[in-house]
Amino acid sequence: MDADPIDLLQWPAMAVTVLAAWLVASNSQRRRGYGFWAFLLSNALWVAWGWYRHAWALVALQFCLAAMNLRGVRKTEPAAAEEVAADQPAVDAKG
Repeated sequence: MDADPIDLLQWPAMAVTVLAAWLVASNSQRRRGYGFWAFLLSNALWVAWGWYRHAWALVALQFCLAAMNLRGVRKTEPAAAEEVAADQPAVDAKG
């Protein structure tokens, strides 16, 4: 059995995807940000594998997911967090 080296790319792509999902589920904003960057890396790995294997639906899916991950990166940046906090109504201590 002679495996094509590009097929080995599936394993790091899968591992990075799982790591990214774990990070995005974190309560820490910084970890969530890292998670979206990890998802972008996994998108690139899956596109490379899918392109080589002519898995066009997978490639299209990864581009759609990458767009959503870019949105996630943008929304977890510190400036975005401050913007969201500024939009929240002030809580009155009296209730």
